Amino acid sequence: MASTVIGAGITVEGEIVTDEDISIQGVVRGKIDAKDAVSIEQGATVEADVSGSEVQVGGHLTGNVRATDRVVIATGARVIGDVKSARFTIQDGAQFKGHVDMDV
Repeated sequence: MASTVIGAGITVEGEIVTDEDISIQGVVRGKIDAKDAVSIEQGATVEADVSGSEVQVGGHLTGNVRATDRVVIATGARVIGDVKSARFTIQDGAQFKGHVDMDV
């Protein structure tokens, strides 16, 4: 399946709804609702509630996360918000402030 990219230097304000994987390299404020994977790359800033099958965070995310499969917060990433997912991984060096609900 194809992938949508919000490149560095791009700012999106509003709601993003997609059936594809989405990779965020810039700034998103609002809401992200993906049927497939969401990747918030290193250097990206997201101020939004995020949902997808899998959510990987390498940048900064402020908002709640809901994933049907798993959430990964990578080294150097910062997440402020609640997470609901069947599987949850915080890598060494990541920052997380919120609650986790793994009862999906």
